[in-house]
Amino acid sequence: MAEVPAPMPTPTHRGWPTFSLPFWAVVLLTALAGGIVGLGSYTFVYARGFSYFSDDPTACINCHIMREVYDGWNNSSHKAVATCNDCHTPHTLPAKLLTKAINGFNHGAAFTIGNFPEPIVITQRNRDIAQENCLYCHDDLVAMISHRDSPTPTDCLGCHRTVGHGR
Repeated sequence: MAEVPAPMPTPTHRGWPTFSLPFWAVVLLTALAGGIVGLGSYTFVYARGFSYFSDDPTACINCHIMREVYDGWNNSSHKAVATCNDCHTPHTLPAKLLTKAINGFNHGAAFTIGNFPEPIVITQRNRDIAQENCLYCHDDLVAMISHRDSPTPTDCLGCHRTVGHGR
């Protein structure tokens, strides 16, 4: 008696079961994805999104609310030695990019919705970054008074909050 071969298994894609959607659902999902990508791309280009990847301080004045802050920096002693990123982002590339992404999302959402205080107020996270960067550049000068390892280190921005912006 001849042996009968086993039936072929149902085809799958790399172990995943296959399924099909109705044509209208495929069209709807494709249009939705295209709309999101298209609108997101247009917004990114319109808002000069690529400029935020640079260290150019003029990127900060893409938003009108930053004009006074930029003008203050432009007339300050820090202009000769520091850009916005030197004070307002961490100095390691991954942390810098993460901070820029978080701030970019938060700023974009706030300005789109119109939900931001005037004058603008620094968040605690960004204040902590600025404090670290003050010590990064001025540690030799303030080592004796900074109390860096203390539970209550000296707060540079408590007295020097207008440094760099001249306000």
